[in-house]
Amino acid sequence: MEIIKAIVLAIVEGLTEFLPVSSTGHMILTAHLMDFQGEKVKTFEIVVQLGSILAVVVVFWRRILSLIGLNTASSESGGSHLNLLHVVIGMLPASLLGLLIHDFIKKYLFSATTVVLSLVVGGVLMMVAENKKTAVKAATLDQVTYKQALGVGLFQCLALWPGFSRSGATISGGLLLGLSRKTAAEFTFIMAVPIMVAASGLDLYKSWDSLSAADFPMFAAGFVTAFIVALLAIVAFLKLVERVSMTVFAVYRFILAAVYSYFFLF
Repeated sequence: MEIIKAIVLAIVEGLTEFLPVSSTGHMILTAHLMDFQGEKVKTFEIVVQLGSILAVVVVFWRRILSLIGLNTASSESGGSHLNLLHVVIGMLPASLLGLLIHDFIKKYLFSATTVVLSLVVGGVLMMVAENKKTAVKAATLDQVTYKQALGVGLFQCLALWPGFSRSGATISGGLLLGLSRKTAAEFTFIMAVPIMVAASGLDLYKSWDSLSAADFPMFAAGFVTAFIVALLAIVAFLKLVERVSMTVFAVYRFILAAVYSYFFLF
């Protein structure tokens, strides 16, 4: 039963990690429903996130190689204008703030109640961004400026609140700053690789003593499941993102928050 619960949780992670609906929030709520909780489960959630990150690396491998100078022909214009500095600038605000308030987040924000609240607040931001109708200044990744990268990075700080959604915060920020929806999504995915590897690595290091060899089958099943599901979800989302309004995801968040609150919190 433990492995079955782990696979279910990994499917939820893979499906939601890069959608603007909050994978962390969904995992917390799902684990709560299955009574699958404890320190080992928190560590498991970190491992399956790494599986999802591997899926991003597979999808964007050419672009990622170009960022480190190993592939100079990845951009549409014949040479990559998006560079590693864009990614560093984008990830810096949330990385620094996350280090400062890491313990506070772990202690006070990982509950079903705070997740439900953040689902609602994040949904409101997404609707505001979608209806603002900011003029598009960056239709492709190679048109993203350093200023826009910093702005998206500041919006990413909101995702430190579990349930807010990293992609929801950054895509909304990107729309408000003049990125097209697809460009904002692609920049979000690429920027997520280093920041999630760093954050997950830190959490995994801190939790290492609580693991044993008996946990390997559960963790391996979760990692592989999250990778496969996330790979499919990323490809599907990138095809849909130009046609599907962020309002659709915001409404989903409101419904989820209302249903969960009605049946499980009150």
